[in-house]
Amino acid sequence: MTASTTASMTASMTATAESWLVTNQRYLMAALDQIHAYLARFLGMAEGIEPDAQLHQRLQEIRAEMDAPPAIDRLSQIFRLSAFEQSVLLMCAGLELDSRFIRLLSTLQGDPQRPAVTFSAALAVLPDPHWDALTPTAALRRYQLIEIGAGVSLTLSPLRLDERILHYLTGTQYLDARLFGLIEPLISEHPASGEELVPSQQELATPIAAVLSSALQDLTPPVIQLCGSETIAKRSLASLVCDRLQLKLWSMSAHVVPTLPSDLDQFTRLWNRETLLSNSVLFLDCGDLDVTDSTQLARLTHLIERLPSLYFIACRDRFRLPNRPVVPFDLHKPTPAEQLTLWQTLLQSRFPSLNGQFAPHLQTLTSQFNLSTATIRTVCSNLARDEAGTSPTLPNFTALWETCRYQNRPRLDELAQRIDPRADWKDLVLPENQTQILREAAAHVRRRATVYGQWGFADRGSRGLGISALFAGPSGTGKTLAAEVLAHELQLDLYRVDLSSVVSKYIGETEKNLRQVFDAAEEGGVILLFDEADALFGKRSEVKDSRDRYANIEVSYLLQRMECYPGLAILTTNLKSAIDTAFLRRIRFVVQFPFPDTNQRAEIWRRIFPKDTPTEALEPLKLAQLNVAGGNIRNIALNAAFLAADEEQPIKMKHVRQAAKTEYAKLEKTLTESEINGW
Repeated sequence: MTASTTASMTASMTATAESWLVTNQRYLMAALDQIHAYLARFLGMAEGIEPDAQLHQRLQEIRAEMDAPPAIDRLSQIFRLSAFEQSVLLMCAGLELDSRFIRLLSTLQGDPQRPAVTFSAALAVLPDPHWDALTPTAALRRYQLIEIGAGVSLTLSPLRLDERILHYLTGTQYLDARLFGLIEPLISEHPASGEELVPSQQELATPIAAVLSSALQDLTPPVIQLCGSETIAKRSLASLVCDRLQLKLWSMSAHVVPTLPSDLDQFTRLWNRETLLSNSVLFLDCGDLDVTDSTQLARLTHLIERLPSLYFIACRDRFRLPNRPVVPFDLHKPTPAEQLTLWQTLLQSRFPSLNGQFAPHLQTLTSQFNLSTATIRTVCSNLARDEAGTSPTLPNFTALWETCRYQNRPRLDELAQRIDPRADWKDLVLPENQTQILREAAAHVRRRATVYGQWGFADRGSRGLGISALFAGPSGTGKTLAAEVLAHELQLDLYRVDLSSVVSKYIGETEKNLRQVFDAAEEGGVILLFDEADALFGKRSEVKDSRDRYANIEVSYLLQRMECYPGLAILTTNLKSAIDTAFLRRIRFVVQFPFPDTNQRAEIWRRIFPKDTPTEALEPLKLAQLNVAGGNIRNIALNAAFLAADEEQPIKMKHVRQAAKTEYAKLEKTLTESEINGW
């Protein structure tokens, strides 16, 4: 469809809408003439009033001119109003829109200062009256089409047309002001074309639209549940579906759902009415819903089951509704191939000379970072902004990589400690066998896209595709340092999670804490280091109580997430023997960090001082006599540096000896003569 065709159609639709507005107002005024005639005849003031047949004929002629039914007829059809109930609404509208009603209603009430519509007056004046129109379950009060003021009795209390209904009768559509702050329009940037969605996501629009179409007339239509972490894509998908079905889409956050029963009841009534008036659908955003929080879940379930209208629920995980059918759809991130295509498309618009030579870089990017469409767009926009004023022929891959790394940091920084990985292989002193295993782990992370994707290993199932490692050994033997080396080698962020702080005595809390970490890290580019695994792992013993059973569940949950985690997850422990062999079987790499021998300690001493640090007559072989691990050696070296700096001297053996005494005292060990012999 061309732009000119679209513009022509839009102009035609606008003209049709304007024509309907004019004719609708004519019809409304003619309908008010009919109600005015009923009042005038009842009061004996019918002089000059047209006969009923003539008034009815005029209404029919105006209705015949209209392409769509007048608003009062649509309102009556929507809420199934009787002729009497429709006349009550028109009488109330007459008081608002037609000055003639003021004199007649004042006369009817016997008070010139009180022109009011009452049920008593309506029952007396209007044709075909019926008492049950006054009941709270009837449409007028159930849907709050009218408001009842204070009075001495129900039938003598003044009636007022609800403002939303008054404007609807005149042909004006708008959201009820009482819903402001709770509901907002959800408009996708490209609702019709779904450009924010990749093909695998757009494919869901057809089955979702089919479900909604078949449920439009259901008394209890199913809830469409959009699951997964793709928040923006869910909104775009819902917008695309509603655009196809010509439905209006409104958004509401789960955080603003009313908590007081009276407020919740008011919201439910108003929104149910709004869906009928404007053919609307609600997008209930439960992205941060904690399905383990029974209070929050109960409140939302209560709301959902009281809204008998069509709507979407956007949530990360599926949850069941006891009394409402649910149709779930899982919305996943773009596939690696779609991400690659998206990168190429967005970068091509910025760098026209982009060619196949850059393709391997983009493949590397998609192998390490599992990003959403919105995030990829953000990264490309940031790159274009940073390179504004320059004219590079190709993107700066290093800048692109670093920008991808930064995208996920805000969420993870709240959950774990980020470690800036500066150590490399030369800083790591380990036996050759352990070093080789670490290099193999790095190769698995670097080449997983090739093996899993291009070579087809992922087609056999997702289980076991996560790259997990266990670093076991005494404190200070280099476990955290090795994780830093891997992160530096792979140019990925390293986050340390202290399992001793994650584990909770409350049932379900440990899994909740672990889940937050893994969910935040799933976009890739992150190495997770779970420290102090002893706090969670242990020999599986006989289950004696519920705590033992849930402890095993916690361990299984951690290993399950590690097996599915797309990046590298590392566990550290000081005591490998405390870990059940059944758990070890599910970990891909196990690296034993031994206590360093004399030669290894000497090598650590040779590398421990930075090149700019002044030293004098330090002897690594003599320093290696100190029977401590690498972490303690670092502490001694750092303390010796401060001692030497305070004396304004280079670091000498005497400074190291004094620092060693301090470290040994901290360890509650005695510095023996054999360890400092010859110093």
